[in-house]
Amino acid sequence: MKYSADFVWENKDHYDVAVVGAGHAGCEAALACARLGFKTAVFTVSVDSIALMPCNPNIGGSSKGHLVREVDALGGEMGKVIDRTFIQSKMLNRSKGPAVHSLRAQADKAEYSRAMRKVLEEQENLDIRQMEVTDILVEEGKVTGIKTYSGTIYRCRVVVLCTGTYLKARCIYGDVSTCTGPNGLQSANHLTDSLKSLGIRMYRFKTGTPARIDGNTVDFDKMEEQKGDERIVPFSFTTDPDDVQIDQVSCWLTYTNEKTHDIIRSNLDRSPLFSGAIEGTGPRYCPSIEDKVVKFPDKNRHQVFIEPEGLHTSEMYVGGMSSSLPEDVQYAMYRSVPGLEHAKIVRNAYAIEYDCIDARQLKSTLEFKNIEGLFSGGQFNGSSGYEEAAAQGLVAGINAARKLQGKEGIVIDRSQGYIGVLIDDLVTKESREPYRMMTSRAEYRLILRQDNADLRLTPLGYMVGLIDKSRYEKLLNKEKMIEEEINRVNHTNIGTSAEVQKVLDKYGSTGLTSGTTLAELIRRPELSYDRLSEIDHCRPNLPADVCEQVDINIKYDGYIRRQMRQVEQFKKMENKKIPENINYDEIKSLRIEAKQKLNQIRPASVGQASRISGVSPADISVLLVYLKQD
Repeated sequence: MKYSADFVWENKDHYDVAVVGAGHAGCEAALACARLGFKTAVFTVSVDSIALMPCNPNIGGSSKGHLVREVDALGGEMGKVIDRTFIQSKMLNRSKGPAVHSLRAQADKAEYSRAMRKVLEEQENLDIRQMEVTDILVEEGKVTGIKTYSGTIYRCRVVVLCTGTYLKARCIYGDVSTCTGPNGLQSANHLTDSLKSLGIRMYRFKTGTPARIDGNTVDFDKMEEQKGDERIVPFSFTTDPDDVQIDQVSCWLTYTNEKTHDIIRSNLDRSPLFSGAIEGTGPRYCPSIEDKVVKFPDKNRHQVFIEPEGLHTSEMYVGGMSSSLPEDVQYAMYRSVPGLEHAKIVRNAYAIEYDCIDARQLKSTLEFKNIEGLFSGGQFNGSSGYEEAAAQGLVAGINAARKLQGKEGIVIDRSQGYIGVLIDDLVTKESREPYRMMTSRAEYRLILRQDNADLRLTPLGYMVGLIDKSRYEKLLNKEKMIEEEINRVNHTNIGTSAEVQKVLDKYGSTGLTSGTTLAELIRRPELSYDRLSEIDHCRPNLPADVCEQVDINIKYDGYIRRQMRQVEQFKKMENKKIPENINYDEIKSLRIEAKQKLNQIRPASVGQASRISGVSPADISVLLVYLKQD
């Protein structure tokens, strides 16, 4: 049989789910669907891009560590893989309260990608295909399959889009512009047109990455050594802490200087960021070194972190100096930094432009409002970061599977997790730049700590089917131990003995003139549950994570109670659902702008409506009155 150039062949391997993209979002989405029993195929432009870390060589960080812990609590994979492949680990913000403690691990980038790929390859119900997807097939408003560049059609019942930064990607530095994805991998140049033909609104965003330099050419004696924690805390709640106590590699800190800044200022006309050659909008909270120098002219230096990319390479990541300046300028500015005077560049810094969507077209379940069975997750939704991508991919995958099960999709609200804040912000608020998770975005961060992610979300993971019974029962036992110990501590009386006074003096705490409870002493800033163990003679032998929860819940009890009352009010608004067929144009007292925004976003609840830019408190009052009458 002779095949014509425009031949279309339908593959007989029909799937339940097609996941487009195999980055951090695609991996979590595909694993979730396959683990929930659905025949799944994940399509990637290159199998070498599976769980790729094209930018920073780390997982976690401020607020991002919360997301990884929540992904793990729901039954995701990222935390488990980084626990097996990290080379340094740190708990950030230890000097501050537990609400902002965030775990951050340096990854062996190549090992992380290999480990995640192995998980996918060994997963039942999951196939990996190196194929560029060019079309989403939709009939009568419902997904029926995908078409690849070769002309092959794969039939499926749902599709999850996790294209990352690959759609019509363009990498740029100086006058050099190449139509490739990250790390020089193939871009996906055809899917955008298919999405636009389906009526999907697209944005053009931009991000960037610094140069990678040869570690053999770095003078570390001129830098400050940054070591990992003495006692390592794992990301996954299933990882035994004793298994991650490894010999860690060091990172290094240096700084730019006025010479660096003069080189950059003198060559701004050669930067595509300032010449207009780059059209996409970049991330405000992760600016290039050019942006930093221009926007903060009063600063005479900026931090530069030199971070190893892995154990089996000498490549080092120059954190804090992403750029799109020409190669000769890159050499000049990097070599002006102490310790980098003789540095040799292995990979040039570059900016990357790519297509992504206006995420307000999505429901809170991450399904497109106007295309049944089409879900979306990751940087394609206008976010930035590996952790944000993994969180969205997991939720999109869970909800794609639940749609096939005929069940209602899960929605994690803002009081339940950072994942809820992330998704709600994306689908509710207009974002004209890549969205980055930050602790300040979470109104209820005192109760959304990374240490209690399992207590908050593992019951949901068990209900969904990604957490097994054994792990769930361990959680219930943990909850019981915490509750019983808090009760005991609240009812344990402490007298004014010399033994007690000695311990109080040891930590600079005021002595007692009358008896009190152990709980009241724990609430003193200088004391803790562990520090008082010497005078707590009935203290049981409890796991470290249980002790941590007891200490936090007692020490911050008043603040936690106040936040829980705030959550109750929030829930009342979230539980006031808005009918899908509501006609906002009929509500006469609503302002025109409010009608336009409400019609565009179609919020699911009054709470979500209240967070839409352009909808005022007065509009919400009008809406509440209307819903009560309706």
